[in-house]
Amino acid sequence: MNGTDSRRVVGRASPTASRGGLWARRPGRAGRAAIILAVIVLAAVTLRVTLAAAGPAPAPVVSPPSPSFAVGIRVLRLIDTSRTIHLAHGRSEQRTLLTYVRYPALGTPDQTDVPNAPPARAAGPFPLIVFAHGFAVTPAIYAKLLQSWARAGYVVAAPVFPLENANAPGGPDESDLVNEPSDVSFVISSLLSTGSAPSGALAGLLDPAHIAVSGQSDGGETALAVAYSRSFRDPRVTAAVVLSGARMSGVGGFSFGQGGPPLLAAQGTADPINEPTYTYAYFKLARRPKFLLRLLGAEHLPPYTSQQPQLGIVERVTTAFLNSYLKPLSGELQDLFFAGNVPRAAALLAEP
Repeated sequence: MNGTDSRRVVGRASPTASRGGLWARRPGRAGRAAIILAVIVLAAVTLRVTLAAAGPAPAPVVSPPSPSFAVGIRVLRLIDTSRTIHLAHGRSEQRTLLTYVRYPALGTPDQTDVPNAPPARAAGPFPLIVFAHGFAVTPAIYAKLLQSWARAGYVVAAPVFPLENANAPGGPDESDLVNEPSDVSFVISSLLSTGSAPSGALAGLLDPAHIAVSGQSDGGETALAVAYSRSFRDPRVTAAVVLSGARMSGVGGFSFGQGGPPLLAAQGTADPINEPTYTYAYFKLARRPKFLLRLLGAEHLPPYTSQQPQLGIVERVTTAFLNSYLKPLSGELQDLFFAGNVPRAAALLAEP
């Protein structure tokens, strides 16, 4: 199952009159309408034949969202003193989350990842997005996507999970996935505490009433658990963006009851790692408002890191979704529908 739709629009012409009967006299109103309809049908048939002879159209070009802010970046070392990680040779240490925080900054939109740039406080406060990376990578590979959100007016925090990242001691350990939903909640708490302080790097930047979680692959499982699982549900989360994710096993049930966070799920239809059926299964259970972005022919990681036009589509659709439910701006749902339906590249199932 690849999740694509195939729809055809078929027109059936009415029986034609004889040539002499059609043109022998000036037609009445009904006759003129019939002539116009015949011309339109003939033009459509001619256009279809011409396009078929010309071969397939080139791949669409999708631009990322129009930027509004420069992007500043700070690196925070967040230590959860209530939990530990276990390393080789019986060693253990406190659970530490190196967290890359991008934020709207003063400057021109082409200025990206400027270390400790002056924040655009006058335009804030801004919604918070916490992003969870996948297995055996770091947040760095998702930089373009995370930058696009910061440019659009979001504070974006991307923690490095201590045992699942590419540089974890002893190599990445996927069994630590079950601990990552708590990491995300800890990051939310830490940033809100920092943001509410009278002074400091994030003072006055965060809107605590509008918080989203997002993630890709294993990170998508983490985000889904924080938004909807009975064990890890964080009530502060008001929207979820899940990129090629699934329900996490071993964490108890999931509750997709009425009033849960709005959901945007994205899935490559040719993903061999997170097969589309996993995404379709939880999406079916979710309540409105929910949106499913199918990336036609796309695989697992490239649509969210480098592959075009897919990455541009993901940037536009996710930003329109976040604006609709975290900001909410007029017209953004219309932008969401437009951005999510791109011939030969993407199709959006929308249930607002």
